Amino acid sequence: MEKFKIGIFAVATLLLSSCFGSKMTSASGGEVTGTGGRAFTEPTPYGMVLVKRGHLKMGIEKQDSLWGKKTPLRDISVEGFWMDETEVTNSKYRQFVNYVRDSILRERLSEFDETYKKVITDKDGEEIGTQLNWKKALPRRPNEDEQEIIDAMYVVNPVTGDKMLDYRQLNYRYEVYDYTSAALRRNRLNPQERNLNTDITVDPNEQVWISKDTAYINDEGKIIRETINRQLTGPWDFLNTYIVNVFPDTTCWVNDFPNADNEMYMRYYFSNPAYNDYPVVGVTWEQANAFCAWRTEYLLKGLGPAARYVQRDRLPTEAEWECAARGKDQNEFPWDNEDVASGKGCFFANFKPDDGNYTKDGNLITSKVGIYSANSNGLYDMAGNVAEWTSTIYTEAGVEAMNDINPQLKYNAAPEDPYRLKKKSVRGGSWKDPESYIRSAWRSSEYQNQPRSYIGFRCVRSLANTTSEKLKAKGKK
Repeated sequence: MEKFKIGIFAVATLLLSSCFGSKMTSASGGEVTGTGGRAFTEPTPYGMVLVKRGHLKMGIEKQDSLWGKKTPLRDISVEGFWMDETEVTNSKYRQFVNYVRDSILRERLSEFDETYKKVITDKDGEEIGTQLNWKKALPRRPNEDEQEIIDAMYVVNPVTGDKMLDYRQLNYRYEVYDYTSAALRRNRLNPQERNLNTDITVDPNEQVWISKDTAYINDEGKIIRETINRQLTGPWDFLNTYIVNVFPDTTCWVNDFPNADNEMYMRYYFSNPAYNDYPVVGVTWEQANAFCAWRTEYLLKGLGPAARYVQRDRLPTEAEWECAARGKDQNEFPWDNEDVASGKGCFFANFKPDDGNYTKDGNLITSKVGIYSANSNGLYDMAGNVAEWTSTIYTEAGVEAMNDINPQLKYNAAPEDPYRLKKKSVRGGSWKDPESYIRSAWRSSEYQNQPRSYIGFRCVRSLANTTSEKLKAKGKK
């Protein structure tokens, strides 16, 4: 009987060796050696620079007496990330607007010509849906039906006769999966997984309620946004839907400065190619997020399998923004000293040097991006030009309410929330602000639905992988 058992064991060993390969067994000697695989090396995103992980004292170290408020100060650490080297320009944002316009045209034209769409199939060749066919060009010589569809995208001012794109139609729909909410134990579909404490009896009939953002366009063509509170039913409850009108509010130039002659900027700042390389303004926090979502979608379509590792474009957190602005030496301004101009009188940023004198630095309003020197991180215009949206909600407590690793305070305000809950942190100061407002640590705020002639944005992207670094001893070669 014993010989029989040994024989069975020998056969089992032989089978294992023949099924999984004798090379692996002999090479490892039965030890766990880990799996192989080709590492993903993330290429440098176009127009972005790497901001390496770092530590900083976030906030103003020399407490500011302005407004009688103290600015919190705290030691924090931030993981590395990619960041736009300049603010998003009119040219780049116009590409987004044109994409939305053309996608609407293709959708409407597909009702007369099916070739404006293409069929999507699964791996078995089964049809699973359709998508717009961007390889098919829009008609250069449209027929009567096509011309009617194209004309419907425009409106004519009955007084001046000006033909303009109907901005009210330029609505972009996008979806964002909330990985964080889906990962929370309290939101697990299996009740047994919601609490790991074995002393607690889990109620199998416990009802879990989640908050979900959704949006739709009603019969009158208005965007309806809702925050739904409902019982958790499945993974789709963590998919949030947004519809945002993407056209910048060019009237901000006259609404921000009612007693000024800024009609020219209102009419031409966004449309005139002369301003292509100037930062886009009149963009709300909501529109900036929509741009980030579109930019991600636009990128992922051309990446193939590598797309699974690439992180989404997004607005920077307040901590990321300050870390990036301070540079490698954590300076008060994005340059090496406390002066805002060189000894020769050349200014380091576009801001308001003197009371009523906007032109002392060479500019009246915004300037072309990148005309001032970059900071030590390779980033331009981190002070002045336009202030910039962040993803962080604005609170007086600031960093005191945040974690000290990758700090962030995020709140997606529901439409029915009090207006005070819709404040977002804005950083960097702008062309209209004095010297004290363009410091890297200075905090200001704006409501998420407010377009301003002095607020723009830039995108960031978390690294697809993190790299361990061994600290080098100081003073040794």
